[in-house]
Amino acid sequence: MRRRRRPLRWLRRALAYTLLIWVAVTAGTVLALRWLPPPTSSFILQNRIVALQAGYGFYPYPHQWVDYERIAPAMALAVVAAEDQRFGQHWGIDLAGIRRAIRDNQYRDRPRGASTITQQTAKNLFLWREQSWLRKGIELYFTGLLELLWPKQRILEVYLNIAQFGGSVFGVEAAAQTYFDCSAAELSREQAALLAAVLPSPSLLHVDAPSDYLRQRQRWVLNQMRRLGPGYLQNL
Repeated sequence: MRRRRRPLRWLRRALAYTLLIWVAVTAGTVLALRWLPPPTSSFILQNRIVALQAGYGFYPYPHQWVDYERIAPAMALAVVAAEDQRFGQHWGIDLAGIRRAIRDNQYRDRPRGASTITQQTAKNLFLWREQSWLRKGIELYFTGLLELLWPKQRILEVYLNIAQFGGSVFGVEAAAQTYFDCSAAELSREQAALLAAVLPSPSLLHVDAPSDYLRQRQRWVLNQMRRLGPGYLQNL
């Protein structure tokens, strides 16, 4: 009996040490990124791998970090209006938004998700694209870390810098320069709303060739921005 218990004891210890190392490494990384700009993101790296496999070589992905103070307030407000209007009220998971999405999707041709900006930041920064229960579980873990270790403004700042606005365009600075020939600080409300409108499907919706649906969504985002008001960002 003792010989059987010993391997189990060692296995439990190995699993416990592995879990402790995982928590220490991931929490330390998230804490460091509270102040350091992420050099890249998981989604950008995945796109690079796909480009290499397709024979494009080291395909250039326009991506440039820009501090929150150098992003037009309209852009930050547009993203919140489009993606997560309860961003300043929840702790990473918006249960009210999930219930509302389940109810509304029964009558919608285009189902909408209920992922918060924090969840999307965790996913884009650290995880892979394919949906699974494993990825969702890890996403929730990183979401908790972000909410615990970062202020809300930092979460929004990182999200704006790594979000995908087109097939190979990541980050608001690259999007502003690519589509409007201006900096992120110079974006107008209409331009910001158009960029935010593509976020649910950046590979299908095109800023440089907006469809009627995208224009309709842009108008909706502008209305939501007016409803929230510029003071929303000051309370984060």
